[in-house]
Parts: sequence; C-alpha cells; structure tokens
Amino acid sequence: MNYIPIILGTARKGRQSIKVARFVLENVEDFETELIDVRDWAKPATLRHPKNQEKVRNKIEKADGLIIVSPEYNSGYPGELKIFLDSFYDEYDDKPVGIIGVSAGSFGGVRMIEKLRPVLINLGMKPISSFVTFKNVEDLFDEKGAVRDDAYIKFVKELLSEIKEKTDNN
Repeated sequence: MNYIPIILGTARKGRQSIKVARFVLENVEDFETELIDVRDWAKPATLRHPKNQEKVRNKIEKADGLIIVSPEYNSGYPGELKIFLDSFYDEYDDKPVGIIGVSAGSFGGVRMIEKLRPVLINLGMKPISSFVTFKNVEDLFDEKGAVRDDAYIKFVKELLSEIKEKTDNN
C-alpha cells in the first residue's frame, strides 16, 4: 500500500490550517498516511531538532508521494515550511506532490501555491495538476472541526485520487 504523508506547513500559534490537515487525513482511503507537522520540526527561527531530522528523513525517503497543506502568509508560504523543505533533497527525487492552500481571505492560498510549485520542482518533486484552496477558512469549519461546505469533500477526494494514481505510476 502506498505511503503518502501530509506535511502541515506552519507552526504559527492559532493556525487554522490544522483543521484542513485533519480534514484531509479523515478523507484518505486508499493509502497509508500520517501528519508531519513542521511545528514538531522547527525550533526558533532556523534551528532544527537533530533527533527529528533522521526520523523525518526516513519518512520522506519511504514516501511514495507527499501532500502539503499550507497557509498563505503575505502572498507566500511560511518560512517554517521552506526551512523544512530545504532540510532534505535526495529524499524527494521524482516524488509526486499535491498542494492544498489555506487562507483567511478569498484567494484560498492560490498565491502561495503559485510560489511554492517552482520550489518543489527545484527540489526534484513533481507537483500534480490538481490542487485545492480553502478560502475564508475561519468560517469554513464548525466548532467541532466539520467542514460546512460539502464541495470540499469532492475537491479533496479528487486531489487524493490523483496523487494516488501518480504514486501508482511512479
């Protein structure tokens, strides 16, 4: 069975993207997954946990593909995500990657996605054509974490299906 971990790309306090990452996890059916949280990875600014580095390196190396859930901050991606991604290289070789953008605004992280794609390509990954944007995220989930718009189930399942197909063919 394919293993495709989900990377949560921000460590910010009060992050709304954790709701999206959990929602994606709940909708995975056809492959093994787990959440890799950059919060567990990053210390202040650029310091890393050496113990975690080898553990995460092994997970990324074992992965058949990756899914990144990341908010858009100031039209870009979080610094913690960039530090995390730059900590590996050979482990990404030709792996398909799906991107899910999150935003408190109406763009849903699309500007972050357009800036992150070239970085992923430079690291040797293959971004899939599907992506999902969660806009107005603060209003999108109820107090129990359930999504208020069922269309997102379809969007996420399409992305999960494409990443699974690409890993099967990789």
